Amino acid sequence: MFNLVLFGPPGSGKGTQSENILATYHLQHISTGDLLRDEVSRHTPLGTEAKKYMDQGLLVPDEVVIGMISGKIDDTPDARGFIFDGFPRTRPQAEALDKLLEFKQTQIHLVLALEVPEPELVKRLLDRGATSGRSDDNEEVIAKRIKEYHSKTQPVADYYNAQGKLEHITGDHTIPETFKILTRHINKYLLPVT
Repeated sequence: MFNLVLFGPPGSGKGTQSENILATYHLQHISTGDLLRDEVSRHTPLGTEAKKYMDQGLLVPDEVVIGMISGKIDDTPDARGFIFDGFPRTRPQAEALDKLLEFKQTQIHLVLALEVPEPELVKRLLDRGATSGRSDDNEEVIAKRIKEYHSKTQPVADYYNAQGKLEHITGDHTIPETFKILTRHINKYLLPVT
């Protein structure tokens, strides 16, 4: 089982590249946002617990999210592996995820960090805002989101870098060029499904 974390600031192309990776390698997608919504809508015990926090505008505790991730892994025993999206966002989450995966006799194999110069991120997000009507369509909000991303994810990047699992990817190429760079790293662990 191959497990991948894909990092990238808003506008880095993370969503697009995640879709390309999922399609090429037939991995399962673990998005903590999707998991939370699914568990809440199905009224599972973890979903009920999470809803209590969400209804108060609080963050769902890490142990509840880890429980949902554990359930997702257990529900797909034949998976080739997983791509983690939106998790881990903090070092304690990364440590908790490592413990969970160790218990399941696997690990995070690779962390790919998409890096795009800030002026390009701003341009992409302004363009996206103009076409999609998303709320992050002014430079002040965009700059704040990018700064928050870097301050939150740097400790996580440092954690995985210390384990020799972090690869920095220049993400300001075309979508196909960036994907080609990503596949060179993934292919060291897992070959595409043809």
